[in-house]
Amino acid sequence: MSEWIEAARASLGAARDYAEAVRNAVAQAVAPEGVADAALIERAQHQVHGFAWIAASIVALEATLDWATRAEGAGAFDVCEELILRIGFGEYLAQIASGLPMSASEVVRPAAFGTQAAARAFASLPDVARLLADGNTSETRAALAALLADGVRPDEALGDDTLDLIRQQFRTFTAQQITPFAHQWHLDDALIPDAVIAEMAVLGVFGVCIPEEHGGLGLGKLAMALVSEELSRGWICAGSLGTRSEIAGELITHNGTPEQKARFLPRIADGSYLPTAVFTEPDTGSDLAAVRTRAERQADGSWRVTGAKTWITHAARADLMTMLVRTDPAVSGYGGLSMLLAEKTRGSDAAPFPDAGIDGSEIAVLGYRGMKEYALGLDGFAVAADGLLGGEEGQGFKQLMHTFEGARIQTAARAIGVAWNAFDLAMDYALCRKQFGQALTHFPRVADKLALMAVEIVMARELTYFAARAKDRGARCDIEAGMAKLLAARVAWSAADNAVQIHGGNGYALEYPISRVLCDARILNIFEGAAEIQAQVIGRGLLSQQRPRA
Repeated sequence: MSEWIEAARASLGAARDYAEAVRNAVAQAVAPEGVADAALIERAQHQVHGFAWIAASIVALEATLDWATRAEGAGAFDVCEELILRIGFGEYLAQIASGLPMSASEVVRPAAFGTQAAARAFASLPDVARLLADGNTSETRAALAALLADGVRPDEALGDDTLDLIRQQFRTFTAQQITPFAHQWHLDDALIPDAVIAEMAVLGVFGVCIPEEHGGLGLGKLAMALVSEELSRGWICAGSLGTRSEIAGELITHNGTPEQKARFLPRIADGSYLPTAVFTEPDTGSDLAAVRTRAERQADGSWRVTGAKTWITHAARADLMTMLVRTDPAVSGYGGLSMLLAEKTRGSDAAPFPDAGIDGSEIAVLGYRGMKEYALGLDGFAVAADGLLGGEEGQGFKQLMHTFEGARIQTAARAIGVAWNAFDLAMDYALCRKQFGQALTHFPRVADKLALMAVEIVMARELTYFAARAKDRGARCDIEAGMAKLLAARVAWSAADNAVQIHGGNGYALEYPISRVLCDARILNIFEGAAEIQAQVIGRGLLSQQRPRA
């Protein structure tokens, strides 16, 4: 076994011990009676969120070590992989021991927990100290950057021929059908063409996880993550097209009546029905318990929906809305919420919302443009009598919660694709651009950026796959999925920001695709649970649960 894999394994155990010390310190502050107190958690957000970031970083290290061990077992642990492991462990161990960035201006340090002595003891352990000294160094970064500039890429084999074939199939499709056209679509603020959607449907994009008996591929979340990652490597909007189908498919598969499954799942899987998720309302954000949109049952059993929804992606072109509404106004909070399967007519440029009782106004956005965002007004919009998901009221929030693990894994995968896109553009530019008689890749600060981009992308990628595998095993992985989304979104933004810096002034020009990638990367820290909400959920969950790891 590689000496660096052995050192990484030993240091990972030490990191877990230190994280437990942090957990105990935070628990004393927010759970003095042994049960986490919501008011205390809110007051101590810096510490709770900092603990969440430390925990996420450690699970990323665990996933990266698993990747390196698998690569070694397959004979694929070469110099590039060794450098990725060394640099990644060296950097993340240093962050855990001394200061971890939760955002560009918020760093959580051991003093926040009162664990300075434990952090010093952790950093002084032999294997940890070795990785701190010899992991992320100017020499290792330069060596990795040189390999990357020569076209070497870190191992990405999954040990499964079907999954490896899926990756290659979608990488080829993206390179031919998405990447060459994405930037012009973005500049034109155009929808992804129907012809491209049709080709994606033939490839099975919209039915990856839908059971075969209902027309889908019947594959798992890891396959879904690969599809999302590779499509997003061309354009995040291509990767996101499947998100709404994934959410609708999971909602109906796990909660629908036999009739609802038979009606909707085959149409979602073959792309003839494009769904959209209609959950968010003005002024509610992540507080779904505050949903006010009202659905009233009529004498004939049908529903009439009245209210306002916002940030609804792909709303005009959608055929089916999974709509969270309040069916029982007498019950406050989550208990009065239900999920409707609301069919609508697909809109056109001339008439984006042709049905009675629904109208929409487009929200102009910086990026993420290929599907368009809308604010919707609903005034007596009609939903069929059999449109109540599962045929039971009051279950909407519970039904929706079941989809969050998959949705966050998929969002993390989209972030990985965006990050690779940024890396590809930065590397191409740095190789071609000459300054002072040599390519930009020869300058250490540029090489450092490229090397660290690749390292963090691999780490976030492996954390995402780790969560997906847990989901495919049927294990509870809400926290791991949240960690993947939290870290991958940060990595995507960092990669895009550094790629713009490598482009210099040209990175700020609309004609260069990296300007689009920067705008697209920024949304990843916001949707599917903003980073702050995500850290809150992770921290609270880890503090309140005693459960085996996924």
